Amino acid sequence: MSALADTSNPVLMPDRNPLLRWSLKKTFYAQFCAGENPTEVRHTISSLKNIGFSGVILGYAKEVVLTDEQTLNLSSCDEGPTAEECIRTEINPWAEGTLETVRLASPGDFVALKFTGAGRQALYNLSQQLPPSKYLAEKIDEICKLATDRGVRLLFDAEQQAVQAGIDDWTLVYMRKYNTPERASIYGTYQAYLKATPRVLSSHLAIAKREGFALGVKLVRGAYIGTDPRHLIHDTKANTDAAYDGIAAALLTRTWSAPLFAPEGQDTTFPAVNMVLASHNHDTVRKARAILDSGARGTEVAFAQLQGMADEVSCELVSAKKTPSTDEKAFTPRAYKYLVWGSTGDCMKYLLRRAHENRDAVQRTKSGRDAMRAEVARRVKASFGLSRA
Repeated sequence: MSALADTSNPVLMPDRNPLLRWSLKKTFYAQFCAGENPTEVRHTISSLKNIGFSGVILGYAKEVVLTDEQTLNLSSCDEGPTAEECIRTEINPWAEGTLETVRLASPGDFVALKFTGAGRQALYNLSQQLPPSKYLAEKIDEICKLATDRGVRLLFDAEQQAVQAGIDDWTLVYMRKYNTPERASIYGTYQAYLKATPRVLSSHLAIAKREGFALGVKLVRGAYIGTDPRHLIHDTKANTDAAYDGIAAALLTRTWSAPLFAPEGQDTTFPAVNMVLASHNHDTVRKARAILDSGARGTEVAFAQLQGMADEVSCELVSAKKTPSTDEKAFTPRAYKYLVWGSTGDCMKYLLRRAHENRDAVQRTKSGRDAMRAEVARRVKASFGLSRA
């Protein structure tokens, strides 16, 4: 899979090898992606909403993942013929694809945005923590304005650490511009497997409170373990789980509790937060729902899982939405599926990360099988009037 994601050999390029494209589209692509064109994407979204999902998180697949050598050799292309080439062949296609993604989404949906898909100049500026080029900034504003007008929220995805500090800077710029005191239109992504995340998120919460805008938070465990420096990542999965659950609890209850910490010498009132809790971990989702069921409703929250993964978690959320609880205090969750669209070739880096995450699929098989058996049993009983549908 990695050979297909990073190759200059036409034989290994899905978009130039019809047989390879057909094979991938019928297997990996069909499992995780929404489609190659608007018609296929609309069909996939409609199918998910008919099942009972509250909406989708839709992303345009085009992105760049750098090797260490590429990171060192990045250079600016903001002047002369090279700049014109970057605009024509890199920024414009990315912007057009992202704008089309916003148009495919409906009010209440989310659109995930990857800045690295905008090409060399974006990569250079992000790696140097510089603002976007003037032309790219105009395109990002165009995307943000269209999303705001359509009632679609934008999730600025986290990426590898070589460019993440720059992404954080850009995210705050657009949060200041488009988020209101109570509602976030722009969300940043925070990876719990990074040791620095509690510090970064605490800093952003303090900025949001001080400057008067709602902080949009998409909380994930992390997807770049294959490229991020190992020493930046928690030593064990248990440590990552503890960090994720601690951050989620602090945000949901709007309290400065570990691992988050209040700013020194400033107003410690917790800012408004809109949150996407993106997790495939059943225990994590149930802990969050228990907090919400207890009455903690200060933070707007949506739950999300990737298309093709953790369906047992997603189905439990959808079932809870369809089956009202007898407990008046019970929280009705909003469940979303995250999926990308684009050509088979453009989706390869995304599919590579999904393949990496699925290396432990055998460990999850038993819990998924047990969940499916329980659901079949529930439906059989319901058909005979022995349990609620």
